[in-house]
Amino acid sequence: MVGKPEAGTGVEEPVMRVEGLTTRYPTRDSWLDACQDVGLVLLPRQTLGVVGESGSGKSSIGLSIMRLVPRPGRIVKGHVWLDGVDLLAVTEREMRRVRGRRVAMVFQDAMNTLDPCYRVGSQLTEAIRLHERASRRAARGRAEQLLRSVHLDPRTMRVYPHELSGGMRQRVGIALALAGRPSIIIADEPTTALDVTVQAEIQDLLREVCIESGMSLMLISHDLAVVARMAERVIVMYGGRVVESGSVSSVLELPAHPYTASLLASVPPVDRRVERLLPVPGDAFTSRLGAKTSCVFVGRCPYATARCTEVAPALGSVGVGHLVACHYPLQSVREPS
Repeated sequence: MVGKPEAGTGVEEPVMRVEGLTTRYPTRDSWLDACQDVGLVLLPRQTLGVVGESGSGKSSIGLSIMRLVPRPGRIVKGHVWLDGVDLLAVTEREMRRVRGRRVAMVFQDAMNTLDPCYRVGSQLTEAIRLHERASRRAARGRAEQLLRSVHLDPRTMRVYPHELSGGMRQRVGIALALAGRPSIIIADEPTTALDVTVQAEIQDLLREVCIESGMSLMLISHDLAVVARMAERVIVMYGGRVVESGSVSSVLELPAHPYTASLLASVPPVDRRVERLLPVPGDAFTSRLGAKTSCVFVGRCPYATARCTEVAPALGSVGVGHLVACHYPLQSVREPS
């Protein structure tokens, strides 16, 4: 049902569980739910992809989990369970002990994370000493170790962020995220602003550090190829809601939601030339306005009926661990009768 976490794939207890998360921003005439009734689970050592086009609510999930939603936005309901504690119910002081130490975030542009007025080494050592008791010398030694772990020369400690390339800054951003030894990293479009070759390097680095440290990764991306390459499970967002979730192989090979199928159809094939791509018709933002009691995709869906305009579909199973919010799931993934 809507708002419940998507199904896991094993018997392990999740490291994090999100239930019924709704984050709202006021508009001129009303309000807009950036993410609405979102549920998900993140398992130990798992990479979970969160995919969707711009404005689908992906980043709002990450910011809400970290309780970093910019004003005037606010979280209006939901739960984020971490070790039996609801992060949305704790005080800001308690939440500061969670950020970086238990859950860390890598942002799209490291320049939004790094202070341009301080050298890289000062920022890394400060982050380390914030999370653990360490002398300045010990913190400096660990900072150099962190730089090596993200394949940077320890001499990077001496430079300012603006002296680094975009890829090097993003590596420093990952090192900062690792400073508190978190069990979860949320990476929000961590490679979008980088060259294609550098993107692959950063993706490989994220996967490498998560495997070596046993961390779980929530990868927020608009790029289906990146999610297919890095994640075991994926949730597809549209209009602030989860419209499909499941294993990467199940969702991307046999999509059940028309939106997921449309996204896949709009990706250019690598094995042949096509005259034109197949974009998703309509506009993502205007199509979701007023869609509080209907399917959020109804204005762009080629299969929509009157029922879709009257009743919002709940997440339902179309296979083992594969959920879809659609009244008429695509035939390709329906279980045999």
